[in-house]
Amino acid sequence: MATLAALSLTDLDRLAPPAPAEVKTRMLDWRAFEAADRRAQWDALAARTFEPNPFHEAWYLLPALRALDPRGSVRLFVVEHGGSLIGLIPLRHELRYYGRPIPQLCTWTHGNSFLGAPLIAHGHEAAFWRGLFAWADRHAGTGLFLHLAQVPLEGPAHAALRQVLYEQGRHGALVHREERALLASTQSPTAYFEASLSGKKRKELRRQHNRLSELGKLRFERQRGDAGLAEWTEAFLALEHSGWKGTAGSALASHHATASLFREALAGAATRGKLERLTLWLDDEPVAMLVQFLTAPGAYSYKTAFDERLARFSPGVLLQRENLDLLDHPDVRWCDSCAAADHPMIDHIWRERRAIGHLSIAIGGTMRRALFRQIARLEGGTPLP
Repeated sequence: MATLAALSLTDLDRLAPPAPAEVKTRMLDWRAFEAADRRAQWDALAARTFEPNPFHEAWYLLPALRALDPRGSVRLFVVEHGGSLIGLIPLRHELRYYGRPIPQLCTWTHGNSFLGAPLIAHGHEAAFWRGLFAWADRHAGTGLFLHLAQVPLEGPAHAALRQVLYEQGRHGALVHREERALLASTQSPTAYFEASLSGKKRKELRRQHNRLSELGKLRFERQRGDAGLAEWTEAFLALEHSGWKGTAGSALASHHATASLFREALAGAATRGKLERLTLWLDDEPVAMLVQFLTAPGAYSYKTAFDERLARFSPGVLLQRENLDLLDHPDVRWCDSCAAADHPMIDHIWRERRAIGHLSIAIGGTMRRALFRQIARLEGGTPLP
């Protein structure tokens, strides 16, 4: 038998299994989805998902691609069944893997995308994974494996992924796992707040609220439409940029691309009734602001900012106290914080956790898969399924 070194990547792919006939898979230039009929199909798919991901919906992902991938290096992998779109995920070939020179086919992510899960029509989860893996087997290029970043480790999509790996005898590995704050409870907002924070901490927050009120009229506002959206958006960008993120150059307004993404995404979410804005006002100045995406049955706490000059009054925490009213929303059962694991603020208020992981999956022919198993073993990942 030929040695691994003597085989080309094309040779490795000759042993790949045949593509399933029940679905149609395609890799498309994302710019093709600028057309209204394509966006309508995309929106229809988003409405059929059991596990929503706003960062891969048309109103968010297209502005992100326009801003961050103007040359079109990212492609949209789509799965169709019976003429309907049943799955979509952005993919790109990368030459480096977390700083190492290891080429791979991977989900496209960026600094303002907080979930990499594909959009999949409920009931078609297994068909999506079979279609993606079969396509990747034949189009791996120089990629040694398929890498899926920031995917939930619970739910129908993950269960179907493990099922398909098992039935195909395909090796996979969980290479990173973390848990981030999640709000999911049947308790009332008041009961939840009292269970989350000690009496001493709640008393301190009341004191901070009172002291802040002495500086002016303090009021809370929740908005779920597009009234005054342009002005509100610019106020948020300015507030975030006024703090440490602006100094570090990591604020949305620090770069034209991210500011443009933010403006377009909020407008798109508002048009579809998926935007919620929360503001804590001191007289006519916002001292804390929060953007959430409402994607029933869940929601995503996307971006927050507060006036750091008033940090001693904890305006961000005061805003989160008001945000617990989300527990009474009739169409939202949970809200993902989108925060880093062990976040020093939200972890103390939201008690539930959502497990998020990075997965690597074997693709291609037998020898390519054998090479991936060696890489996965060296990386120390947890084998799947």
